[in-house]
Amino acid sequence: MTTAVSDMETAYTDAAGRTSPDHTELYAGDVTGQTLTPGLYKWGTGVLVSAGGVTLSGGANDVWIFQIAQNLDLADGAIITLSGGAQAKNIFWQVAGQTTLGTTSQFKGNILCQTAIVLNTGATLNGRALSQTAVTLDASIVVKPTP
Repeated sequence: MTTAVSDMETAYTDAAGRTSPDHTELYAGDVTGQTLTPGLYKWGTGVLVSAGGVTLSGGANDVWIFQIAQNLDLADGAIITLSGGAQAKNIFWQVAGQTTLGTTSQFKGNILCQTAIVLNTGATLNGRALSQTAVTLDASIVVKPTP
């Protein structure tokens, strides 16, 4: 267990320590309805994905790193859609605050969270939920992305 926690903290620190972002404060943190291409994204605020969802578009080997200084909230029914061959295993959400996946939401990527991760009823995650404090699941589904 100690090794797993240490590995998670190392991954969190690595993602948080990336410099020279491709995009900063994009859409004031509300990425609903947007299509995001591969790269390093940084927000000094929280990030919201409302019911309209967001699309991550890129190739099978492309990488997305999202540095979020506050909370990450995926609204009830919101969907993160992958297009162009993008893969959940190459998406990293580094969150300093809490991550909340709303009821029946569909999330893709690996969550590296400093505080809590909450998956509400019926939420699905194609990725990993790694928190330095707690992960709470309420009738949710978590699927490890294919290597």
